[in-house]
Amino acid sequence: MANYGYLRVSTDQQDVLNQKHGVLEYANKNGFAGMTFIEDNVSGKKPWQDRELGRVLLEQTIEGDTLVVSEVSRLARSTLQVLEILKHCSERLINLHIAKNNMRFDDSMQSRITATVLGMAAEIEREFISSRTKEALAARKAAGVKLGRPQGKAEKLKLDVFKDEIQKYLNLGLSKAAIAKIVGCPATTLYDYCRIRKMKKK
Repeated sequence: MANYGYLRVSTDQQDVLNQKHGVLEYANKNGFAGMTFIEDNVSGKKPWQDRELGRVLLEQTIEGDTLVVSEVSRLARSTLQVLEILKHCSERLINLHIAKNNMRFDDSMQSRITATVLGMAAEIEREFISSRTKEALAARKAAGVKLGRPQGKAEKLKLDVFKDEIQKYLNLGLSKAAIAKIVGCPATTLYDYCRIRKMKKK
């Protein structure tokens, strides 16, 4: 059985080295020999199926293989994508280990039950996103707002793609620091974003 270590490569070389160190340290403690590293150079916002991680999981891994990642935020930038990856690994019987959190999803009954619940959560989240999008578009259309690409250059922030997700977690009472970890950005960035967009718990 093959053992894989996943690294999401960024411009910060030290961050990549820290990821690799965390994966190797965990692998040594758990007896995973001969690690093959998967390096992703594209943004975690891109669908996981279109990244190197997706290619390996969909085309290369087989039942019983092991994938180790330094922390859950490295898998993807959105909760939905993370849930989809966990569900895929469970269905393919690929053992997924998250080193920093000391979490493992293997072929045990408990892991299968957890992965099933996460898969259901992903489906529910997908439906919510679809429903919210349709409702928002219908409301804007009813209000006479012209849909489509706006004229001129609109101000867009990096975290706008997670705006609904951030608002949802704020409403649930999560701290901004916790939300920053979920969407994969520094806490200071999230604080600034919420201030600029005037976002708070509703």
